[in-house]
Amino acid sequence: MPIGEITRGTTGTNRLRRVDRWIAQLDVLRRTDDPLVVDLGYGASGVTAFELHARLARVRQDVSVLGLEISPERVARATSQLADVRDGRSTFARDAAVSFAVGGFEVPTPEGRRPAVIRAFNVLRQYAEADVAPAWERMTSRLQPEGVLVEGTCNEVGRVCSWVSVTADGPRTFSLSLRLTDLDRPSVVAERLPKALIHRNVPGERIHELLVDLDSAWQHNAALGTYGPVQRWIASADALRAAGWPVLSTRRRLRLGELTVPWEAVAPR
Repeated sequence: MPIGEITRGTTGTNRLRRVDRWIAQLDVLRRTDDPLVVDLGYGASGVTAFELHARLARVRQDVSVLGLEISPERVARATSQLADVRDGRSTFARDAAVSFAVGGFEVPTPEGRRPAVIRAFNVLRQYAEADVAPAWERMTSRLQPEGVLVEGTCNEVGRVCSWVSVTADGPRTFSLSLRLTDLDRPSVVAERLPKALIHRNVPGERIHELLVDLDSAWQHNAALGTYGPVQRWIASADALRAAGWPVLSTRRRLRLGELTVPWEAVAPR
């Protein structure tokens, strides 16, 4: 039996574009001999699996995407969507290596293949915080030796996102990604933190300190908004580095509205 609980199923076109382009730059995706990627808990529509494949195929042409859902009805609907793709009744490539199956945190795969990447977005949001670590452990146990689980959440239109990268050795990084145009405060991401952190945004916790410092840096560099929000964001990241935060993001990633730090920098105390 699939392990887990059925999600609300809300999804939408381009909702996961920010995390998809982050996944596209992962070393394991480029180096692996078996570029299998799992879209776990894709929801009521299979569109996110098709989009994931299209984005990853730009850097790894032989990538294949397996969409897993606990609900057989959702799998049937996604399979119907796949038939439309095969018949050319969509904007996706007719030969896209995408498939769908019933499954949950146990991550069943054809012939026991091990995924290079598992994307589980907006899945653990409905669970208790105590359920996160066991779910991470179960999913990462299915990965290739250098595989990565990307687990997080986003708002309905995908403009506010955050996620944790997790390997078999545990969580490695925390990332947030925001639409910078018209951004008031970066701490808007507090409403869309991964389950492991969302209840930790309180004084005394590292994630709270990060968001407070990021808001302060964003406000301090408001004048740079004259040159555009990207320049303001880059200056804010530089201010965080100067304050001692171990920002991992390159200039290229910062220009996308991303910010990544080691997990230890935000891990719950």
